[in-house]
Amino acid sequence: MQVVKYPSELEWEALLSRSTLDTTQLFSTVQTVLDEVKANGDEAIKKYEKKFDKAILSSLAVTEQEFNEAELTVPDDLKQAIRTAKTNIEKFHASQRFVGEKVETSAGVTCWQKAVAIEKVGLYIPGGTAPLFSTVLMLAIPARIAGCKEIVLCSPPNAEGKIHPAILFAAREAGVSKLFKIGGIQAIAAMAYGTESIPKVYKIFGPGNQYVMAAKQLVSLKDVAIDMPAGPSEVEIIADSSANPEFIAADFLSQAEHGADSQSLLLTTSGELSEKVIKAIEKQLSALSRREIAEKALAHSRIIILKNEDEVIEFTNRYAPEHLIIQTENYAAMAARIENAGSVFMGRYTPESAGDYASGTNHTLPTNGYAKAYSGVNLDSFIKKITFQEITAEGIKNLGSTIETMAANEQLDAHRNAVTIRLQSL
Repeated sequence: MQVVKYPSELEWEALLSRSTLDTTQLFSTVQTVLDEVKANGDEAIKKYEKKFDKAILSSLAVTEQEFNEAELTVPDDLKQAIRTAKTNIEKFHASQRFVGEKVETSAGVTCWQKAVAIEKVGLYIPGGTAPLFSTVLMLAIPARIAGCKEIVLCSPPNAEGKIHPAILFAAREAGVSKLFKIGGIQAIAAMAYGTESIPKVYKIFGPGNQYVMAAKQLVSLKDVAIDMPAGPSEVEIIADSSANPEFIAADFLSQAEHGADSQSLLLTTSGELSEKVIKAIEKQLSALSRREIAEKALAHSRIIILKNEDEVIEFTNRYAPEHLIIQTENYAAMAARIENAGSVFMGRYTPESAGDYASGTNHTLPTNGYAKAYSGVNLDSFIKKITFQEITAEGIKNLGSTIETMAANEQLDAHRNAVTIRLQSL
């Protein structure tokens, strides 16, 4: 892990870098799979499930029996935890409902917006090194609250053709319409194009490996919308001398264990704190079951000691972290100065893990600096807004000459005539 003390602003650019994946080199391989699924449907999916997931499938859909088996398999304490998280996620996302108001922009001219759910959405849930049942809740719950009519979920099966029971339980709790045993590129292709078994959707959500990310990028060019660009997960922690180094170390490592390409940053003005955090990381790391993964992530993680609070804020807004934890005495004041971040965790008792699982906010967030322009997944991610307008005879009389003048000066005569002919009729 790199420790950098008082870097000049000229050195910041290198320190802002991430361990990014260049998915363009995968496009040829990914496109081959996409094309085959588009042409051959279920047959191609079964072929690639056998090749990539080692699963021989007679049917792609999860059966009622499999859902019932999962219900019996998931421990009661996990069921209760999922239900508690579900309640909090529902409360937070339900509060985001859009209420449109009619506005009379000028006499006789009324405009308004209506929020309409995306009819069919597809959710991709990885099942590799960790079964992400929490992501099922984060995606399916707002989709259901938004009013999406069809929520299709794909997740890779194991070699026995089974999906992790916690994913199945969470899917049923969250209101998923249809669930299929498909992973990787072939899952993205199935939802983008539709097959004999899998409905075509209008927008695809969810994380995945570099092949899944490349597939989402390619299908988004002309076939289907996607949630957002995505890269390796990341956290930045801002802390001062009042912070608990054990808490910081735990937050640092909770991000590092996500994956070998994850990144953790600590920004502080306290050299003494940084030394304590390093010792705490070393102690806690030895007890982790995913220690090997965390160690790889730590190799490109950093502790950066800056001169003052202003530098910390400036660096943070340029980095635009996916997750930002602020453990300082004046954390509320610092949080108010943040302009670019996916989700902010304020105070010493607010770990990133809370947002990942159960506080209610969404954990599907922009990475790789995209927080400068993108929001995390929210209720709006599952709706589109249609504008309406109604113009009375009085309204066209009042506004007509303005429209005519603008159309004439753009040399669009038919546009102008559409108004003129109405005015003449009056």
